[in-house]
Amino acid sequence: MEKINQILKNDGVISFVTDTVWGVGCLPSSQKAVDKIYELKGRDRSKPLILMASSLDYLLPYVENMSISQKKLIDSYFPGAVTFILNKTEITPNYLTSGMNTVGIRIPNNKVFADLCDNIEGHVLATTSANLSGQPSAKTYEQAVQFIGSYVDYVYHNEEDKAKGLESTVVLINSTSPKILRQGAVVFNS
Repeated sequence: MEKINQILKNDGVISFVTDTVWGVGCLPSSQKAVDKIYELKGRDRSKPLILMASSLDYLLPYVENMSISQKKLIDSYFPGAVTFILNKTEITPNYLTSGMNTVGIRIPNNKVFADLCDNIEGHVLATTSANLSGQPSAKTYEQAVQFIGSYVDYVYHNEEDKAKGLESTVVLINSTSPKILRQGAVVFNS
């Protein structure tokens, strides 16, 4: 964990397992590392990164005051394979939200990922899937190494809790009724 913290503090990018697919991530406060993620993936800058953590408490500073109904909805799906898009606060950097006034948040249902987040500075990672844009997402450690291993600073090898292989469902909940932006692992019922 000391090595991972050192890498992240020095604007590094790591790869790790989640409950859905393998991810790449960095500290949200590091624009240099966010830029690296866009470059290594060949990712379109109009596609924002999302924030992931092991607890909603760590993500709350990045989202505007949640309504009771938003909080209830989030609580019913977290931890799990749903990314919720909400209005962001001023501390959420524009460079990771592609200049949008919203931010995606997620708490993966994965013990390895939770342990990783609990032990890094700030407890939050700016993330996306571990793959080159347009290619399949890594579903195993071996695929993460093969797809992006040479581009990231570290691939965290702990598959005690494996990825299931299907991306998260993305749901916009910053307006009156939830809107599914991407159907993924979870069938969403509002």
